Amino acid sequence: MTLDAVAWWAGIDVPERAPLGEDVHADVCVVGLGGSGLSAVREARALGARVIGVDAGRIAGAAAGRNGGLLLGGLAPFHHDAAEAWGAGHATTLYRHTLEELARMRADTPDDTWWRGSLRIAEDVEERHDCERQLAVMTRDGLPVSWYEGPEGVGLRFPADGACHPVRRVLSLAARADHEGAELHERSRVCAVHPGAVELANGACVHAPVIVVCADGALATLLPAAASRVRAVRLQMLATAPATDVRLPQPVYARYGYDYWQQLPDGRVLLGGGRDHFEADEYTTIDAPSEVLQTWLERRLRERIGTRAPITHRWAATVGYTADDLPVTEPFADGVWGVGGYSGTGNVVGALCARGAVRRALGHADAFLDALDLARLP
Repeated sequence: MTLDAVAWWAGIDVPERAPLGEDVHADVCVVGLGGSGLSAVREARALGARVIGVDAGRIAGAAAGRNGGLLLGGLAPFHHDAAEAWGAGHATTLYRHTLEELARMRADTPDDTWWRGSLRIAEDVEERHDCERQLAVMTRDGLPVSWYEGPEGVGLRFPADGACHPVRRVLSLAARADHEGAELHERSRVCAVHPGAVELANGACVHAPVIVVCADGALATLLPAAASRVRAVRLQMLATAPATDVRLPQPVYARYGYDYWQQLPDGRVLLGGGRDHFEADEYTTIDAPSEVLQTWLERRLRERIGTRAPITHRWAATVGYTADDLPVTEPFADGVWGVGGYSGTGNVVGALCARGAVRRALGHADAFLDALDLARLP
């Protein structure tokens, strides 16, 4: 059994991109090459900019490749909670932007995504009542949802949602960025970000008037000014060998979204969650799995999901959470944008934020960031 967080690379032959070893000049430098960073890279290329992207490790080697692969509509709060916090109109507008992004993902990476909807399953009477409230508000606001009762339990079904193999989806985005003319470098650790310059640990420097840091869990490390806005949280997961004793046609959110699982097309089951039981330990930048939470996940796998398939991989990743559940997408210095704090929704919301940051940094309007700004108003 491996504890390597990039266990997903097994069976995928992916040549490494060379580190950046010399000073270079570009119009835009993107730091972090997960799904968000690659969305920023591709948007900058679409706008005609020369782009250089750098990552401290492998592409998709951090949270972008270590998540549960769920592609869900909405931001971090359930829609009825978002409507109460930000106003129904603003929450609905933001939700609709995520639905548009889901459609874009479906068209962009059809081989690495599947679209069977998703489930929110209630585990007690109180959560069932909360699902009923969510159903009422989403129906009122014209968002796609229906009541669900099935083998997984009782709750809600969201027909527009999907899931993916996280690493393969991000690798596909990287291949598209290559084709579109971007320059991507792995194993190029950033040690400092200044207006106009990104300094690498090996002494090389990227000179660019626009810098977009897409590092979610490491955002406050690279941009210390973000520390008051974004807090690092560790999310842990495990994966099984192909399971023949269960069939999970749709990804599931349970216990108010603290737990989540899906079954890949090859039968492997992915399960994550449980951090609320060990909350003090999980506010950390350490991205290695812990024995106590992994033991909890294994018990959850056997008792709740019901598979006896052997566990083959365990991993963890750090992501960024914000106090108001709204992501951070803003300049922290002249030409230096920070993008992160997705509160666990980086697969979809991260792409919207990163694309919007590039658009604004290059002088273009962005409707999603406009909607975020309105939601932040008192």
